[in-house]
Amino acid sequence: MAFTLYPAIDLKGGKVVRLKRGDMDQATTYADDPGAQAAAFAAQGFAWLHVVDLDGAFAGKPANVEAVARILASTKAPVQLGGGVRDMATVEAWLKQGVARIILGSAAVKNPAFAKEACRAFPGQIAVGIDARDGMVATEGWAETSDVSALDLALSFEDVGAAAIIHTDIDRDGMLGGVNVTATAALGARLSTPVIASGGVAGVEDITALKAAGTVAGTIIGRALYDGRLSPEAAIAAALA
Repeated sequence: MAFTLYPAIDLKGGKVVRLKRGDMDQATTYADDPGAQAAAFAAQGFAWLHVVDLDGAFAGKPANVEAVARILASTKAPVQLGGGVRDMATVEAWLKQGVARIILGSAAVKNPAFAKEACRAFPGQIAVGIDARDGMVATEGWAETSDVSALDLALSFEDVGAAAIIHTDIDRDGMLGGVNVTATAALGARLSTPVIASGGVAGVEDITALKAAGTVAGTIIGRALYDGRLSPEAAIAAALA
């Protein structure tokens, strides 16, 4: 199984930031120009980019439209985008603008009929973002925890054409404490849909462990890259090993 790395570009107020455990009050700004950051990641050899409109996730509608446009204009690397996508018109608008893959998170829990309709309408272009706290799905920018388990939600999207399941362990996100390999690999073992890990990648060992599990298709990398704890060269080498 090919293992894909997705460097993260999280947008808040038009700038590139990283949060701790999804807390908007714990944001560290890393770059003022999202387009330049995207071009840098592509030049370093990353094949995909993972972009999140954080303001949009909380507002329930796109909020960093200009920043996303700059990212799309700066690189030919495919972009997967999440945050604030709640209806088909928004899905279609982003795809028309050049986004390769749309991530549906809160909408997958709160409006599964829409999310499944989107998967069927655009097979292979919709990923389902499952943000979990203690195995239960969280929504609304992680502010709320639902009574739906991550596995049950993932299984409900098995046969609708979803491109991937993006599994985030909220308590590890942005904390550099190591990725939750066990939970992510277990989810991947139960699904035919590719599973992408997110949250907590701190170094090469996390990439190596996820790849070795054999049931995970890739991982999103954030703070470790920005803080220099993980070099792009080492990350890509581990993914290809």
